[in-house]
Amino acid sequence: MRGRLRRRADLTAAERAAMVRLLDAHFEGVTRDVFERDLAGKDWALLIEEDGRLRGFSTLHLYETRHAGEAFTVVYSGDTIVERDAWGSSALARCWIGSVRTLRRLHPSGRLYWLLLSSGFRTYRFLPVFWREFHPRFDAVLPADVRARRDFLARQRFGERYRAESGIVRLDPPQVLRPDLRALPLARRDDPHVAHFLERNPGWRQGDELVCLTEIAFENLTGAGRRMWREGERTLDLSAAPL
Repeated sequence: MRGRLRRRADLTAAERAAMVRLLDAHFEGVTRDVFERDLAGKDWALLIEEDGRLRGFSTLHLYETRHAGEAFTVVYSGDTIVERDAWGSSALARCWIGSVRTLRRLHPSGRLYWLLLSSGFRTYRFLPVFWREFHPRFDAVLPADVRARRDFLARQRFGERYRAESGIVRLDPPQVLRPDLRALPLARRDDPHVAHFLERNPGWRQGDELVCLTEIAFENLTGAGRRMWREGERTLDLSAAPL
């Protein structure tokens, strides 16, 4: 599988339809209108393809902002999904990190933070696999400056839908996983990261989203993350996204 980075405005009707079908296979209540409304707030789409077929995708919005006297850049990832039979592949992670590295050249200001919404433990589990420091996490207290930055970014983007006391966003409408994806596998029940996610986001089965924040920097990557960093841009097709 390979990744193809596309400007949102350049996505074809066929590509958008394939993205909706893939999203609908994993979430309840997916409509074209809601999908298009979310997509309109993004700048880029990463398409994960194999033999000309869409296997996964992620939508991205990069922007610059300022908080507490610091100017920095944020990457906010919207709809992100990969087919179930491709969950064992590193293609999405590798190409996502490669895409962010590529797009960073367009937004070089300050440090780079990833604002992530997680309505499922599988998405949250992406963080400890690839990032050394991220929040919230089970083995560290949320620092006051990180909390303030998270709250600022979440309020800036989601307004009253964000609840600072819990760190939860309730989208309208929420994205609710299909019933079989809301089951918790036995193998995950002893995972401290998963347990922490479930504690912090008890309404995840109803589509509540936990706001997570991490800095995107080589020094903040795990060994697995550094492999994705080195390989990402080499396996990314940028021909449809001239920079």
